[in-house]
Amino acid sequence: MGRLLDLSLDKGLTGRGIAGDAFSESHLLLDFPCTNPPAIPDGTVRKPFTLSSPAPLLYHGGVMNKRSSYFAFFASLLLPLSVAAQEPSLSIQVNHPTVHVSPTLYGLMTEEINHSYDGGVYAELVSDRSIGFGFGALTNWDMVARGDSAVDISVDESTGPSTAQPRSLKIAVTAASQSSPAGVENGGYWGIAVRPNTTYTGSFWAKTDSDGLPVTISLENDATGAVAAKTIVSGLTGEWKEYKYTLKTGDTPATENNHLILTISGPATVWFDLISLFPPTYQNDGVTRIDIMKLLAAMHPKFLRLPGGNYLEGNSIAQRFNWKETIGPWVDRPTHESPWRYRSSDGMGLLEFMQWCQDLHMQPVLAVYAGYSLNHQHVNPGPDLQPYVQDALDEIQYVTGSTDTQWGAERAKDGHPAPFPLKYIEVGNEDEFDRSGSYDGRFAQFYHAIKQAYPDLQIIATAPVTSVTPDVLDEHYYMSAEEAYTMAHHYDDHPRTGPKIFVGEWATREGTPTPNLQAALADAAFLTGLERNSDLVIMSSYAPLFINVNPTAAQWVPDLIGYNALSSYGSVSYWMQVMFSDYLGTEVVDANLAGAGPRVFTSVTRNATDHKLYIKIVNATSESKPIRISLRGAGNVTHTATLVTLSGKTPNATNSIDDPRAVVPVKRTVSISGPKFEETFAPYSINVLELTY
Repeated sequence: MGRLLDLSLDKGLTGRGIAGDAFSESHLLLDFPCTNPPAIPDGTVRKPFTLSSPAPLLYHGGVMNKRSSYFAFFASLLLPLSVAAQEPSLSIQVNHPTVHVSPTLYGLMTEEINHSYDGGVYAELVSDRSIGFGFGALTNWDMVARGDSAVDISVDESTGPSTAQPRSLKIAVTAASQSSPAGVENGGYWGIAVRPNTTYTGSFWAKTDSDGLPVTISLENDATGAVAAKTIVSGLTGEWKEYKYTLKTGDTPATENNHLILTISGPATVWFDLISLFPPTYQNDGVTRIDIMKLLAAMHPKFLRLPGGNYLEGNSIAQRFNWKETIGPWVDRPTHESPWRYRSSDGMGLLEFMQWCQDLHMQPVLAVYAGYSLNHQHVNPGPDLQPYVQDALDEIQYVTGSTDTQWGAERAKDGHPAPFPLKYIEVGNEDEFDRSGSYDGRFAQFYHAIKQAYPDLQIIATAPVTSVTPDVLDEHYYMSAEEAYTMAHHYDDHPRTGPKIFVGEWATREGTPTPNLQAALADAAFLTGLERNSDLVIMSSYAPLFINVNPTAAQWVPDLIGYNALSSYGSVSYWMQVMFSDYLGTEVVDANLAGAGPRVFTSVTRNATDHKLYIKIVNATSESKPIRISLRGAGNVTHTATLVTLSGKTPNATNSIDDPRAVVPVKRTVSISGPKFEETFAPYSINVLELTY
């Protein structure tokens, strides 16, 4: 008899139907031979039909019932079906908005992975500026001995500039001269970028056993030895003190393979810590790297989820993101081990995150540590958890409090008297992995304490809870392309009675080190589902955001934005997200895509104030797709439209540090014949059609 299949009939299909008093719903009759056909009730009249809406139907001996949840029939009887294949069509009811688009739908998620902060968006050029402890503390520091000079470098565990920085880099020079200096060098994060006619600002803490000793600081090319810039800092003493300097380059070519070198020209011992060098920064904020921030700004993100997921938790409770140790001067920040086995400078501390939000006009989504770490250490609800709850309350006060509050005053002391806006607090990260089952109680304790002190804040849970109802639930999806295509419809029938949804981490894991076109197609398909359901899904953010493309820097691929010491680029999926953010209306409108096949996806939004309609079409197939588009209730439609297309010849097409714009959006003007027209969409393409109605 063949196997059973599940299918659906699409809106617009035609055939012969039956209707009569014996039926409470319309029925459809398949016109093919059938053994022992069912009896058709008296009074039934056969008549032509056209489906006005998608209809999942049930085969039952030749009759299909619209009330059924599936369409099952014998495969051996498929061929005689008389229902004709339908041409691809998209019917849009322009004057029928279904839901409002969330104004915070697209944002950013960030954490310290793949050298996202140190060696990434944080502009510091010196790696391991704080001297760590144990094996590998001097991995990024090498001795320099020119001519007949002699030097020994080591970590001195007995002296440092502060309690938070108790160690230092000890340089013992036993022989040196003006022509044969000795000291140390640092290669940065897989190179230090040098650009022409640029001023670099630096600093270090130091003391010496030879008062008045001058230190020469230079930027030198690894291959040629050419000195791009040089300066001298004098006046070192026997007491720890901070010294500042600048380096100004001339008409030197832009290169990435350079070292920062510090030398002395005579026998002496010098102790250094917090050796730093910064290029010019984004909007002169003193924190962030210009090229990477420009890529982020082009995405028009509405929020930043910070300080990260696993980075928030830490491998252990002791290695969590302890925000109180990330504020104030660097000399008072002890640094800590990140979950990805390298040390975080904590230069990107809580205040710097807030400034990042301010620079890009984003609102922060502040994640607070909730008593669970990656090694499954957890804190039980109750008195043991209370200090962590208080830490969260203090953190919120640091961000939002006036200067009359304890932590608001501390923020002012750190250089930012004005409070920051804050709406969302996320309690923990991926707490579904906590096998103790304690998250329900832990979340409730945080929820009640935060709501009591800050009733207007929206509280986000990272796993389902039953003790209280969160305002928002954070859900994460790392998918294959096939899974992402399926997930495009995940929220279509999702209940609207629970909390709102924040898709705080999502990505199609195809391509390396950044997503290729196949991943971008699947990502785009997934986002069409989020747009259509943005009454429920109020926020979303791709993860991870960054990767230093040096192979030894990576812990996770793919990632949205790639860079090395000198350059950066947006992946194919990055450009797709720029398109989706650029062309997003304020309302979703009713749209029905029919006959286009399972690898074509759409979402349609409008902006009622300026009468713009944005039609997104994702063609993830290898063939061109001509689609008949019908605009109903649109009134007059302009005769031209803008079509933006992101496409490539193969699904493996990708961008890279060497070819950063291999796949980027292309914009062109197309003709529109009226409210009914046809447009052909290229193979492997992501498209946005913008028109005025």
